[in-house]
Amino acid sequence: QVRVMESGGGLVQAGGSLRLSCVVSGRTFSLTSLGWFRQSTGKEREFVAAISRSGIDTYYADSVKGRFTISRDNAKNTVYLQMSSLKPEDTAVYYCAASSLVVTTLLREYPYWGQGTQVTVSS
Repeated sequence: QVRVMESGGGLVQAGGSLRLSCVVSGRTFSLTSLGWFRQSTGKEREFVAAISRSGIDTYYADSVKGRFTISRDNAKNTVYLQMSSLKPEDTAVYYCAASSLVVTTLLREYPYWGQGTQVTVSS
């Protein structure tokens, strides 16, 4: 059984930083691509960042490019999302997702999801 578990959310002031972590178990981590998505109140879940199985390729939504960094540590079965220069509009529940594909930015191509972690950015 594949399990995905996020951590690291919280309350931060605008301009601040947070690092989210996500541990994946139940499948070979090095054969798993990872993505971060977010959903704010009243909106659909949206893509934030993705990293390929090798960790070489990364992709970002335009809204976070240059502020967020996705990375992975295969020895720890963990993917990270380093968020900097946070804005109030980054407030959302952030979800980690896992896929068997080499890499994907599409929500529908991630079969494994965590429960989400709340990030709140105050102005």
